[in-house]
Amino acid sequence: MTNKQKFFYFIYLHRTGLTVTGLSLALLLFPVFENNPYTLGLTNLIAINAIIVLGLNLFIGYAGQISLGHAAFFGLGAYGSAIATVTYEIPPWPAMLLVASIVALVALLIGIPILRLSGHYLAMATLGLNFVVHTVLLQWDEVTGGPSGFSGIPYLSFGNFQFDDEVRLHYLLWGFTLVSLLLCLNLVRSGVGRGLSALAGDEVAAEALGVNTRNAKIKIFVLSAVFASVAGSLFAHCYSFVSPDSFGIFTSTDLVIMVVIGGMGSIWGSIFGAALITLLPEWMDIFETYKDFVHGGILVLVLMFLPQGLVTGLVEMVKIKLALRRQKDAAA
Repeated sequence: MTNKQKFFYFIYLHRTGLTVTGLSLALLLFPVFENNPYTLGLTNLIAINAIIVLGLNLFIGYAGQISLGHAAFFGLGAYGSAIATVTYEIPPWPAMLLVASIVALVALLIGIPILRLSGHYLAMATLGLNFVVHTVLLQWDEVTGGPSGFSGIPYLSFGNFQFDDEVRLHYLLWGFTLVSLLLCLNLVRSGVGRGLSALAGDEVAAEALGVNTRNAKIKIFVLSAVFASVAGSLFAHCYSFVSPDSFGIFTSTDLVIMVVIGGMGSIWGSIFGAALITLLPEWMDIFETYKDFVHGGILVLVLMFLPQGLVTGLVEMVKIKLALRRQKDAAA
């Protein structure tokens, strides 16, 4: 093996670690070259959405289930932290941990019965959960503030250092996103992740191979809910205000679209999908006016022509073309 071959083999062998390192360096330097608060605000929102989508992709892409209600856990995390810090004066960091634990318990209690369902029955059950949570946030005025929202939420801080501007929030939010990314990458490469992949492929075959499919679905559902709860808490403390409109059914739909466009079962695609759907309304006014129609159209086109997802589908196309080219060269 030549030195060049050794170099490329090393790159291939450590591609995940090198990619994470490269992304970390790019994010570290990004505010140096782009310090526009508006642009940083958009990238910060991408980071929050990416955390939710990473967890949701574990449930949809790896466990092979469907959830149209993850905005409910996002909202519970946001309002939970808001109420805990403002109403009960609990410090923000312990409040985040407490709320995530409560959301995990709620997801467990809900997941045990509804994960007996599958397909569109499960989708309708999670959609109903989102509707119930959104209605409670909207109608329980004395606790949640009702349609007016909940304001006065304190910023996260370490001592006297507050995360109260876009640059500081950039490092905080993307730090959480990178940790979430690493957790997901390690999970899907573990024995648990391989069991989940088998579950997504064929549940009966996975059970025959010894995978406890029911427990696996419940555990990954709870984990994805915790991801959404943490993202919700970060959202509340970063913007210092929450309202029910941010956690409705259309938000859940957008999250599923992010998963599908990025690629079901693609961890890296989750970040791409979150970025694309977050930025679309900012690129063209028509996307803002007809956002739901445009998102739906993109989803239909992706499912028709690249059912694996945009990122996964394009990667597969490139791999196939390279394989055909190598085969042609070998034959020549």
